Amino acid sequence: MRNFLLFLLCVLPPGLQGKAALTLAKIFSDHMVLQRESMIPVWGKANAGAKVTVTFGNQSSDTIANQNGQWSIRLKPMNASIKGYPMAIRSGNERFVIEDVLVGDVWFAGGQSNMDYKVKGMAQRLPEAKVLADGANYPAIRHRKVNERNAALPQRDLTGGNWVVCSPQSVHGFSGVGFVFARRLHLELKVPIGIIDCAWGGTPIEPYVPTDSFKGHPTLVKLAKYAKDENYEAIKKMPGGTYVRGPKWLPGAIFNSRVAPVAPYGVKGAIWYQAESNCGQGEDPRDYRYKQKALVEGWRKAFQKPRMPFYFVQLPQWKSYAWTYAREEQLQAMQLKGTGMAVTIDLDNANDIHPPNKIDVGERLALWPLAKLHDRKVPFSGPLFRKTQIQGSEAVVHFDYSDGGLMVGRFAGVGKIIEEKNGMLNGFELVAKDGLWHPAMAKVEGQTVRVSSNKVGKPIAVRYACHPEAPKNSPWNLYGKTGLPASPFCSDWDLMPYDRSQNPMH
Repeated sequence: MRNFLLFLLCVLPPGLQGKAALTLAKIFSDHMVLQRESMIPVWGKANAGAKVTVTFGNQSSDTIANQNGQWSIRLKPMNASIKGYPMAIRSGNERFVIEDVLVGDVWFAGGQSNMDYKVKGMAQRLPEAKVLADGANYPAIRHRKVNERNAALPQRDLTGGNWVVCSPQSVHGFSGVGFVFARRLHLELKVPIGIIDCAWGGTPIEPYVPTDSFKGHPTLVKLAKYAKDENYEAIKKMPGGTYVRGPKWLPGAIFNSRVAPVAPYGVKGAIWYQAESNCGQGEDPRDYRYKQKALVEGWRKAFQKPRMPFYFVQLPQWKSYAWTYAREEQLQAMQLKGTGMAVTIDLDNANDIHPPNKIDVGERLALWPLAKLHDRKVPFSGPLFRKTQIQGSEAVVHFDYSDGGLMVGRFAGVGKIIEEKNGMLNGFELVAKDGLWHPAMAKVEGQTVRVSSNKVGKPIAVRYACHPEAPKNSPWNLYGKTGLPASPFCSDWDLMPYDRSQNPMH
């Protein structure tokens, strides 16, 4: 970069040195990854009416800056390239070069602290993570952190930042989930992987959603109105409300600063790990599914990809009452096409809101694109509740993604799920018309689970893992034969009404 600046001083007339008109949006920088096999947007600023030429590989494209000096072009689709090439941008006497540009798959990562949780934190607390970090010599994996503050209006550009090449030294600053996800894809696909990480700890979903997406559902409409009026108390008190502490918690505030300036950078899809701050103290997780739908559709519009894949992490165990309901909202959010969910309810989190095992999280998340986008014959989801049949005093539960059969499993360490041939299923409960839930015996029968209780003669519903966390020494342990865990579920959520008094603000 230093040589490049010296070059500019040589080619520019003295009057223009230090205030060149030609610029490139800051998401473009040395070591970036461009999205393969699709049109590649490139944009920036120049003098109004000036011709701008972008050259990369064997193609060159021209455009004219508009009256505001803004310009954009689209490079033709390219195949993946693990070798870095320069990208040259020229306008009149101004010219600069972006070095070491790869072509592969780019994933946009968002969420709060568990997506932001760094490899450094993992490596300090988890031996397996230290091994991964020490061996992270992957020059074709690149990471770009976006750290902008919140903004009231969509911003045109970032204020700084750069792409970082993955090495055992640099990887400690990467998102742990993002790195593990990228590593798996890179090893399987043999192409460069770029991660653009806009995660911000302690934030709810609302600020990541563009303001014009708050429509189509009463909760979204109310949120938009209260936010416009800066009525923080009304947001806190409404069903589906959150604890708004300031402007960065309001609709659009993070989208405006961390997403809008990046879009429509070419991406393969998005990954998401969030919801903790929509079910924390005093926060109401109801209608989260509609907020996530608005998020996905808003991002798809911003990145100009109507079917952009979106894969997300379901919350693990935690002691908070509202987390049970947040996990169900996340499960229901999968109804939107092109989405997928990584279940983490079985992981040993030791009641830690920032569990260090981001390895299983990232690995499970990566299974979705491998199966859905790249035709890899890999399992991508554990059992998901489909329906219940009541047969006398028993409930028979049917699941999607159970073709290989079900099993009682045991989490035996990072990446290790062991089948317990004679083990007992934990976490199943039945309810009769009296509305009282009772622990139940559950037995795997091929692709179904048969549930019964001597305290429930005529069950009307069944549930599994519907508590904030599993009892000690009774882990939730229903898995598919593939080793992926079943999601928590209740066959009738009307029998589990949300009680705000169980999760008060203070």
